[in-house]
Amino acid sequence: MADNRIHRLLAAIDASRLSANLFHLCKSPLPFRKLNYTLPGHKNSTLDEADEFIQTQLGEWGYAVRREGVRVQAFRRDESKPKAHQYSKPDPGDPWYTAHNLYAKRTGTERPEEIILICAHKDSQSWVDSPGGYDNAVGTVALLEMARVLSHRPPLCSIFFLFCNEEHTPWTSVTAAQAAKTRGDNIIAVFNTDSLGGKSRADLDAGRKTNATLYTTPEGRRLAELMGEVNEEYAIGLEQSVYKRQQPGDDDGSFVNAGFPAAIVNVGSHPYANPDYHLETDVPELVDILNVTMATQAILAAVLTVVRDGL
Repeated sequence: MADNRIHRLLAAIDASRLSANLFHLCKSPLPFRKLNYTLPGHKNSTLDEADEFIQTQLGEWGYAVRREGVRVQAFRRDESKPKAHQYSKPDPGDPWYTAHNLYAKRTGTERPEEIILICAHKDSQSWVDSPGGYDNAVGTVALLEMARVLSHRPPLCSIFFLFCNEEHTPWTSVTAAQAAKTRGDNIIAVFNTDSLGGKSRADLDAGRKTNATLYTTPEGRRLAELMGEVNEEYAIGLEQSVYKRQQPGDDDGSFVNAGFPAAIVNVGSHPYANPDYHLETDVPELVDILNVTMATQAILAAVLTVVRDGL
């Protein structure tokens, strides 16, 4: 049965805020988000500037942001490969940078030891000058919007927001997951938001609002099924689908590999059908912001259901 409190929080998801933050992070003032590019006249890289924007937003909503440094390199570009897959390993002598995981949290009032982690990689491709609208500015702004909506609601269990990086190497979600394992964190669910609404041009032209949830383990399957349940229960209107992967992948896979099996990723389509994937043409003007808004609502509904009921 639909929960009126959850209904009200879903209604607070603001498409105009999502759009404004999206254009800020991949159009103006930032063209993209990577460590190996600094705008003329600026001191910090575009990814560092994106981190500052995210941290400032979270601070305005009352969050104390923790930064975790991870040493990474930029991928090289191999133009002999297909366009969407032209990344290649860096040479050992290539520059090293410090990327940052950004953490914000709401501590639970009744079950603070139980943690729901919502994550998104905030960087764009390090080997090409792609705005990374769908990959993954949309997930980043969705995470920000959920943090805003939940900033004044004390949850029963703890909710952690993790802004990580996976378009440089190594992935910083691996560091985050291993650190959680070392601390003995009780992470009961991981929701990864990546490329929300990304789909084929035909689906975009047809006005389809899609969401695909991928899982690896039986524990992840329960979360994936929950995405479909809340989509129906709260009449969100997504064309929701579920797929099982053969092995862990993406940033949620970092947590599965670290021993946190209840993990899923939400994307716009599977197999991923956005024709601008990893290209310079992945611009915010092509993003279906209504689809992103609906997917954000569905993820938030699933998170709040787990907060209310546990697993």
